[in-house]
Amino acid sequence: MSSQSPAALPRWSRPSWLSSPRVLRTEVLAGLVVALALIPEAISFSILAGVDPRVGLFASFTMAVTIAFTGGRPAMISAATGAIALVVAPLVTSHGLDYLIAAVILGGLLQVVLAMLGVAKLMRFIPRSVMVGFVNALAILIFTAQVPHLIGVPWLVYPLVAVALAIMFLLPRVTTAVPAPLVAIVLLTAFTLLTHLTVPTVGDEGALPDSLPALGLPDIPFTLGTLQVIAPYALGIALVGLMESLMTAKLVDDITDTHSDKTRESWGQGVANIVTGFFGGMGGCAMIGQTMINVKASGARTRLSTFLAGAFLLVLVVALGDVVALIPMAALVAVMIIVSVGTFDWHSIAPATLRRMPAGEIIVMLVTVAGTLVTHNLAIGVVLGVLAAMVIFARRVAHFAAVEKIDDHTYRVRGELFFASSNDLVYQFDYAGDPDHVVIDLSGTHVWDASSVAALDAITTKYRQRGKTAEITGLNEASARMHDTLAGQLGGGH
Repeated sequence: MSSQSPAALPRWSRPSWLSSPRVLRTEVLAGLVVALALIPEAISFSILAGVDPRVGLFASFTMAVTIAFTGGRPAMISAATGAIALVVAPLVTSHGLDYLIAAVILGGLLQVVLAMLGVAKLMRFIPRSVMVGFVNALAILIFTAQVPHLIGVPWLVYPLVAVALAIMFLLPRVTTAVPAPLVAIVLLTAFTLLTHLTVPTVGDEGALPDSLPALGLPDIPFTLGTLQVIAPYALGIALVGLMESLMTAKLVDDITDTHSDKTRESWGQGVANIVTGFFGGMGGCAMIGQTMINVKASGARTRLSTFLAGAFLLVLVVALGDVVALIPMAALVAVMIIVSVGTFDWHSIAPATLRRMPAGEIIVMLVTVAGTLVTHNLAIGVVLGVLAAMVIFARRVAHFAAVEKIDDHTYRVRGELFFASSNDLVYQFDYAGDPDHVVIDLSGTHVWDASSVAALDAITTKYRQRGKTAEITGLNEASARMHDTLAGQLGGGH
């Protein structure tokens, strides 16, 4: 659908693919390529979450089709993802599929609420170092989740994984006409069938769908106890899903030089997860890799490609379910290893980058990664990373506030006054040695919070206790308003 100015009046406009056969062909082919590439990843993410392949496949279908209508970023692909799979895997292990579906529905509701509260605007407060840590932690968790499939298996699995990795690494250097993961899967499946090799297959992981997804409710007790179980996972689904989706939307904005409605994308993700939950899917969010295939490699720009990716996926899986069951797990493990390698931001750990990067940025990235790996929860890792960034920023900015004595009667304060920088302010004055009247010039600073007003109260109180007066001058309008409102009311210095 053609992009419109955010200020334009809402009205229906004729989609570009209806008037241009070339655009229609591009969108249809892009949707088909994405659908083919989605099949192995959706199955792999299902296994990562500990559920049947049909749960991830149905989620990818309903997410893509729903977000094509509700999303704020045309041509972006949403489906079952590794990030969401990692969030919900512990819940599946402890309580089973029905609790997962309930968590997905609640997560979708939380996303709608967060969107209405303006969460999209809060994305600007997530530092780049936290985002890099998020991506790197996601890559590490995806990789480590493949290890169980490489332990205690027939030795033939190892050469099959190596061959699949070689195909996916080398084929794109020759041609990108067909997705390399798809080629690897087809060749390995054909080889194992022709040679009658006995290796673990997708069919061993669970039944594949042979019908369309059905609408239903999770079979759980609707009690406070159930809510206490699913709420933390629902919050994880909501936060991780929104973060990855909004990061991906921004990336597509940059690639296409167009603007997208981030608030609409936020609640659109919520609606898509609610729909997915009611159809028995595992939930999802925007997929960076598949979106790049759609937008960058295939040249898609409209909602049609997103819709067709979901529709083609369902047709392929329902019609070819028996064939998909024969895919060797070695192929999917190799696909996920490639996904993890491609997801990891290798530039962030390059020696040249680490030498140039401030120590604080590196610490924030490491805290995000470590927090995620220890808790196996991406949302907790991000929260810890943001908290670390806030502490480091506060410590850095706290040093910017300085007190300079201009003459016997006048002090000048420069820098930003807030809770971290104003704590030491009270010790910068010579209360005993100063004359009876002192001027404190704040024209070079800004008073940001109550802690700063309390510090100024403490300073004037110390002068008053010695029979002296301290006159505060130079406050800008906002600072003066805060000071007039709070001065003498905070108990500081009394």
